[in-house]
Amino acid sequence: MPIRENLTHSKELRDILVADAVLILAFTMVFAWGFGGIFTLFAAPTKSISNFIYFLPMAVVAATLSFVLHELMHKFVAQHYGAIAAFRSSKNGLLITLLTGAIGFLLGIPGATMIYVHSFTKRENGIVSLAGPLTNFVVFVVFLAAFLFSTPNTYLSNLFYFVMFVSILLAFFNMLPIYPLDGSKVLAWDKRVYAATMLVIFALMYVFAHIPLFEIFIWIMIAFYFSMFYRRIL
Repeated sequence: MPIRENLTHSKELRDILVADAVLILAFTMVFAWGFGGIFTLFAAPTKSISNFIYFLPMAVVAATLSFVLHELMHKFVAQHYGAIAAFRSSKNGLLITLLTGAIGFLLGIPGATMIYVHSFTKRENGIVSLAGPLTNFVVFVVFLAAFLFSTPNTYLSNLFYFVMFVSILLAFFNMLPIYPLDGSKVLAWDKRVYAATMLVIFALMYVFAHIPLFEIFIWIMIAFYFSMFYRRIL
């Protein structure tokens, strides 16, 4: 159990709004400028700024729905089991999120829902952890339906796809079996639930989000490396 800090609604609201804003900026940079990141501004400033303006509203919708709802669901389910829970941003995590977004490969770790409880069973801890990724599933399915019924190749259809992509990406990252991510706690609770959840994530990523398997593998390797770094500085 972490050492309990002063949990106030105003601080929690401020923390989650700051974290959301940083994620919005980071996602915008990644999708607007690609792997070259912010350095593309020097090569093609007009196009870079135009791309940034194009993707910014999409990132606002995607990050807010996928990230904020994810963290709130952790909180509400933890409270259901009698815990005290609140979101807290991490200064180091915010910095890593911005820096990786700026170079074109996002590692989104702006903070987490802190849970204070005397005792959690493995099942309760697993369910609380799974609640976030399951929320991403719901967001994905809603926007997949909207995407399928939208007019192709329009800004609105691109927005729907963007939200789908971000939502399933966050579910995937959080379900990696690496402490302190959600996946490590779900795996400790029930290997069958973990395997079924990851199977669904891979299917959605590959079939509907069209993410190549090679990219998924690269993400796993980089996330594993940064998770070890993150545990030392959070």
